[in-house]
Amino acid sequence: MKLIIAIIKPFKLDEVRDALNGIGVHGMTVTEVKGYGRQKGHTEIYRGAEYAVNFLPKIRVEIAVAANLVDRTIDVIGAAAKTGQIGDGKIFVTSLDHAVRIRTGETDDDAL
Repeated sequence: MKLIIAIIKPFKLDEVRDALNGIGVHGMTVTEVKGYGRQKGHTEIYRGAEYAVNFLPKIRVEIAVAANLVDRTIDVIGAAAKTGQIGDGKIFVTSLDHAVRIRTGETDDDAL
């Protein structure tokens, strides 16, 4: 099992969710986060004053998948979240040692 963490632009969330449902990956945790990478923020003008926005709004999507679905899941997230512009995000994959479904007590792949 693997835990896939994707940091994406907020307006791409629905496309990513629909694409994942299309390949049979159900269930995700979504968190609103702020951060920056190579884009290093930007400046905005508010009431005539210019100020720097150092942290940009992003969405963190966490998905637990079986090992055989990892590559397909990464491909689908990448295709759905891509705009071709700086700040599209990143995908991280980590090992997931154990999972338990609280309601039924199912473990590991059965719990996903």
